[in-house]
Amino acid sequence: MAMETILSDLSVSMTEFKKNPNVALRESGGQAVAVLSHNKPAFYMVPPDRYEAMLDAIDDLHLVRVVKERLKQKDRAIAVTLDDL
Repeated sequence: MAMETILSDLSVSMTEFKKNPNVALRESGGQAVAVLSHNKPAFYMVPPDRYEAMLDAIDDLHLVRVVKERLKQKDRAIAVTLDDL
């Protein structure tokens, strides 16, 4: 039997979550909660501020990739002054 990693310190069963999602949210204290179905993560309940931070981090990683790719093409750059723009 394969072990499933739960990427949260907190978890709740799907049954308990469906009974009253607000209780799980309130008791999470703003932390991410793994909602388990048959003892495996079905999804993660993530507070809005944490979700926004995750999206910002993903966006930052994307921008780093873009910058690295553009730096590889630095030899094709054309020098301009701010007045030229």
